[in-house]
Amino acid sequence: MARTKPKNTYYLGLRDGLPFLLVTGPFGLLFGVVAAEAGLTTPQALAFSTVVFAGAAQFAALQLMVENAPVLIIVATALAVNLRMAMYSAWLAPWLGAAPLWQRALAGYLNVDQSFACSAMRFEQYPDWTVSQRLGFFFGVVTPIAPFWVAMTALGLWLGEGIPDWLALDFALPICFLAMIGPMMRTLAHLAAAFTSVVLALVLAGVPYNLGLLVAALVAMMVGAQVELWQARRVQT
Repeated sequence: MARTKPKNTYYLGLRDGLPFLLVTGPFGLLFGVVAAEAGLTTPQALAFSTVVFAGAAQFAALQLMVENAPVLIIVATALAVNLRMAMYSAWLAPWLGAAPLWQRALAGYLNVDQSFACSAMRFEQYPDWTVSQRLGFFFGVVTPIAPFWVAMTALGLWLGEGIPDWLALDFALPICFLAMIGPMMRTLAHLAAAFTSVVLALVLAGVPYNLGLLVAALVAMMVGAQVELWQARRVQT
């Protein structure tokens, strides 16, 4: 049963997005520090965070750049890490597909883990929202996150190695993903894919240029898809 629609979906999205600043801040700060240590200039690092706008892919690509990996490997790794965005887009398409092209393009650029996680929850919670209300919510979520990510990257570049080690900023990345992915583990296929990716990522951790990550991601997706097919066949028989 559909619930009563909130009066302003943009402000609802803004409210849902604000808690993510607690992890986006340290995450962006850490990227700025690492980018400075890797030798990126301020314009390069800020362009990285603005154009790519995908923290996990940025870290993966930056690490490979420091290791002087081939450009093809760097691009392939970044694409593999961001491959989940294609799945996010496929899920969002039925909800936002009727929007004008420029709005869909902007939503595609701002389609990150946080905006998808919040939208997946709210769109199913309020299925009677109009397309404009869904877009309002989606953009509301990323309104505090997007500029804060770039601002914290700039702060990390400025502070550089002045940040003490005891702050342990690298806690932000796993906590952010656990907070978003945990509630989504609702089916056997999700659990199978997650378990497969974790196991293979650990087993293949020593493979050069993080290629083990590519293998783990691809195999995990195949395992999840096969589990879904197996469950569908069981329902039909």
